[in-house]
Amino acid sequence: MVSPPPGAAAAAVAAARAWLRVGPAPRPLMGSQGGLGPPGDGGPGEGEGEGESGETRKLQEGRAARGKRRKGKGKGKAGAGQGGRGSGAEGKPQPPQAKEAAGLGAEAGERAGLGKVREGGGSVEEGARRIFRGDEGSAGARKEAKGRDDGKKEEWRVRTGQREEARPARAQGRGAQAWGRLAGTGAAMAAAAEEEAGAREPAGRPAAGPALLRLPEELLLLICSYLDMQALGRLAQVCRWLRRFTNCDLLWRRIARASLNSGFTRLGTDLMASVPVKERVKVSQNWRLGRCQQGILLKWKCSQMPWMQLEGDSLYISQANFILAYQFRPDGASLNRRPLGVFAGHDEDVCHFVLANSHIISAGGDGKIGVHKIHSTFTVKYSAHEQEVNCVDCKGGIIVSGSRDRTAKVWPLASGRLGQCLHTIQTEDRVWSIAISPLHSSFVTGTACCGHFSPLRIWDLNSGQLMTHLGGDFPPGAGVLDVMYESPSTLLSCGYDTYVRYWDLRASVRKCVMEWEEPHDSTLYCLQTDGNHLLATGSSYYGVVRLWDRRQRACLHAFPLTSTPLSSPVYCLRFTTRHLYAALSYNLHGLDFQTP
Repeated sequence: MVSPPPGAAAAAVAAARAWLRVGPAPRPLMGSQGGLGPPGDGGPGEGEGEGESGETRKLQEGRAARGKRRKGKGKGKAGAGQGGRGSGAEGKPQPPQAKEAAGLGAEAGERAGLGKVREGGGSVEEGARRIFRGDEGSAGARKEAKGRDDGKKEEWRVRTGQREEARPARAQGRGAQAWGRLAGTGAAMAAAAEEEAGAREPAGRPAAGPALLRLPEELLLLICSYLDMQALGRLAQVCRWLRRFTNCDLLWRRIARASLNSGFTRLGTDLMASVPVKERVKVSQNWRLGRCQQGILLKWKCSQMPWMQLEGDSLYISQANFILAYQFRPDGASLNRRPLGVFAGHDEDVCHFVLANSHIISAGGDGKIGVHKIHSTFTVKYSAHEQEVNCVDCKGGIIVSGSRDRTAKVWPLASGRLGQCLHTIQTEDRVWSIAISPLHSSFVTGTACCGHFSPLRIWDLNSGQLMTHLGGDFPPGAGVLDVMYESPSTLLSCGYDTYVRYWDLRASVRKCVMEWEEPHDSTLYCLQTDGNHLLATGSSYYGVVRLWDRRQRACLHAFPLTSTPLSSPVYCLRFTTRHLYAALSYNLHGLDFQTP
């Protein structure tokens, strides 16, 4: 047993002496289990003590009942026997009422201890020690009960937290089940947003890496300019900075000029400056490999000999005696069914027409030339030839026309002089094709080759005099159906002799520089070039469109657009860097090289 410190014993003795002077001790209270301390031997105040003790007992029993309902089990003993020593409750922490009952039991134990001292006549110091032990036991019981109470509260808090956590977990489970179908879409959207943010983020040059990345950009451009297309593509996969660096148009310009239909002419002129060069190079590979998607853009019921022109996002095509203007849809592979405009004025079919200075100049089978303003209803037609007008061209405010009546004529485009013939040229043969030089100083005519002279002759535009004739070995009947200038000194021709010929006036006018023969000996009705390496021709049978690489002799690819029962010539060809359009007797075909 631990003895109290001397100072505490002295304080207890002083408290006991003061109590002895007050009067006899009341009967002690019951502990948590109803145990009574030894009764004091008092005289007159004993009955009062018993009444007070009974009332306290009832209060204590009520508190204990409420404590049991709250699952508090009090096991403390009130001060009993010698000294009225009280012990704290064991087990689970008690509610506050049980704590108060334990405090009252401890106080009753103290009074019973003092009563024992008074009755037995023991020493004051021994009674003080017993009182101190009772105080010490009551304090220990209170501390132990408080600790268990704190533990109970903590356990209650944990359980409550688990229930609260379980509620959102269940709700989350139901939400996950409800939104499970959108999980993939959400992930895809998040990935797309991250990729877009990465694309918007400026990619600086890496601070660390190979020595190649630390070179000046001018020197790095020079090194990369020697790489081919495959090497540039692999270099773009190294890092984000190199990917953006290799997208530079300067690196792809050399490759584009060597590619088919990339928008660059032989002289280096960029005809499609608004489109990135790298994208054009990608599409040019489809032209080289012949990968495309075919489709029919327009159909008509009766057989026609259509001619067409492209301008921006519009297509103009002749049908019978009308010229219709259609607008392309954004993909470029289809047309809006409703035409933007209809241009009429001829009594017979339109044989040929061109676009120049916001005007449509048309040649008809009725021997007339029509002039239409594209953005207004202004239309003028005048008699030009005695027979049908097969071809027409307009550049620099001058119109030239060729007819079946074996003449070619020069006309002004000025509104005050329309219909006034400037020159009439006797060609002595039917004129099938005509073209004005880019320098506006001369024009060339392609005739039926039914005489003893060349079907290709060049005339002075200002005087109407013959300047020269091209070639000397044309067989009879090798008429030229289509001719076009590629530059002021070079031109292309095709026709009944099944050959495409390339002429360079600087080299020789007697012999062509290069020629390509149609493999099936079919008449070539039309041709079109990208101004560089690609050449497209339209044959007379089965609507065959052929692609040629001018650096090779053999045909690159052939696309038959009609079957045997509906065999038709290809009357006209036009193409952009992404699409090719071919006009046949019954429909307009489109070849999409962008999305094959």
